[in-house]
Amino acid sequence: MRLHFQNVTTTLYSFTLVYGLTLGTASHAATENFSSCPQFFANAKPPPVAARTTNRALCYDAFAVLHSGESKTPVYVAERLNHAAVLDAGEKRTNRFFADARLRSAERATLDDYKGSGYDRGHMAPAGDMPTAQAMAQSFSLANMVPQVPEHNRGVWAKSVEQATRNYALRASGDVYVITGPVYVPSIAQSPAIGPGQVRVPKYLFKLVYDQDRNRAWAHWQENSATSRAGRPISYDELVKRTGVDYLSGVRPN
Repeated sequence: MRLHFQNVTTTLYSFTLVYGLTLGTASHAATENFSSCPQFFANAKPPPVAARTTNRALCYDAFAVLHSGESKTPVYVAERLNHAAVLDAGEKRTNRFFADARLRSAERATLDDYKGSGYDRGHMAPAGDMPTAQAMAQSFSLANMVPQVPEHNRGVWAKSVEQATRNYALRASGDVYVITGPVYVPSIAQSPAIGPGQVRVPKYLFKLVYDQDRNRAWAHWQENSATSRAGRPISYDELVKRTGVDYLSGVRPN
């Protein structure tokens, strides 16, 4: 696979994959809905979050992102996993992070924002979930990242949340819908920020797992800190209570 990067400014890269496709062809331009990638949501229904003028819906090959121009991170990222998808995963990491040129320059994170910040560029849709080389490359969009404490990103989150979710999807009889996102406390504007673009640092991260065949849902909820430890998942109702969002619109999981 050949990858081309065009330097637009010292901190912004547009990303093109040579398959007769560009990064944005799966979703075309950033839009206000997910009409071109409903497959990543249970019953093809994205979560009904409060409308904001800076929110943008982005579709990629293996995941979808609702991006916030206020935090310059995802509001949430949605995936659909199953036995076959997990078996297909395991592509070689590209580690080529890039700013998604489909987002307005004032609403996106750049490489410089993370440089020297002390935070990892933490994937919300994990690179380890990606089934193809193109999906792997797309997963390094900064639109799929939050500033994450390195010990958390590489430790308990990777092992007790991301890998555990893949292990469950591998055993599941059907599709498993996964929604991952940051939580800002007390608000986005009052959260710490990094870089010249003021990319906001979340206090907590969550990963919702919904097994469609069994109609079961639960969520991992962890503080974005070096001292986070693995714990019992919380119920779906508790996640809705803490975030105020019904992520499984129209579904009443057990």
